[in-house]
Amino acid sequence: MAVTPTVLVLRALGVGDLLTAVPALRALADAFPRHRRVLAAPRSLAALALATGAVDAVADAAPLAALDRALDAPDVAVNLHGRGPESHRVLLATRPRRLIAFAHGDVPETATLPAWRSGEHEVRRWCRLLAECGIPADPTRLDVDPPPRPVPPVARGATLLHPGAASGARRWPAERWAAIARMERRAGRAVVITGSAAEVPLAHALARAAGLPGSAILAGRTDLLGLAAVVAAAARVVCGDTGVAHVATALRTPSVLLFGPISPAEWGPPPDRPWHRVLWLGRTGDPHADAPDPGLLAIDPADVIAALANLPAPAAAPRRAYA
Repeated sequence: MAVTPTVLVLRALGVGDLLTAVPALRALADAFPRHRRVLAAPRSLAALALATGAVDAVADAAPLAALDRALDAPDVAVNLHGRGPESHRVLLATRPRRLIAFAHGDVPETATLPAWRSGEHEVRRWCRLLAECGIPADPTRLDVDPPPRPVPPVARGATLLHPGAASGARRWPAERWAAIARMERRAGRAVVITGSAAEVPLAHALARAAGLPGSAILAGRTDLLGLAAVVAAAARVVCGDTGVAHVATALRTPSVLLFGPISPAEWGPPPDRPWHRVLWLGRTGDPHADAPDPGLLAIDPADVIAALANLPAPAAAPRRAYA
């Protein structure tokens, strides 16, 4: 009995990392339609990864940790995790027949592979890697269908505020989020607040400061697909440089995004999507710092309100076609 060959892809990172890799994953689906395509990523991302239609399975994986031995001997191993050498060695340990990755001087097996470019947009970087390895990849194939999940009625047509972020450097002060919520309510728009379970206290504090009802607090009440469904139902999203920003991009929900220590030229929405507005004052810093980045603090609530007032409606999503 013939064994189905496997394409093993390493991207053991976060939500935004997954969604920026979707065009590359779809290119791999097109290039290897008879292979079983397995994504090595955190278990928490499995439902969203499968919803893209670009992978057949998700194997639980932690950043740079050894992979399950059941993944050994793939036909093709693809490093969408980083430039190496550690991530290269994680995949080489599975003994793939072919490795697709960026070249790194400490890993001789990659000597003839494409070169890494600093400052490249994350979506285009991985598409270029595949293209230079002979696999055509279209970086515009970012769209994901809204999950068929029920959403609270309060979320439909609302302004969604997501005040949290992974590090303090990317967290705008809570009082500024409350100012946005108050101004949106005065404009006659409903407001909902999302966040992780750990961010529930922040959401409650914001709601109290803005005079929002408890029903507006959706933080801690959704899993990842549920959060995506809420983003799809909202009329607009306001958030920092977080995974939710990439969810809004994938679902074509208009958004205003607050960038601080990292340039949106690397991690922001593509410029051909004008219904996403990025606020960034051109400064860079440490994205992992505990305190809010000075560039982020320089963004005023009035800037956000002005951007929200001029958000265009998204263009119709193109018909997605992939294996």
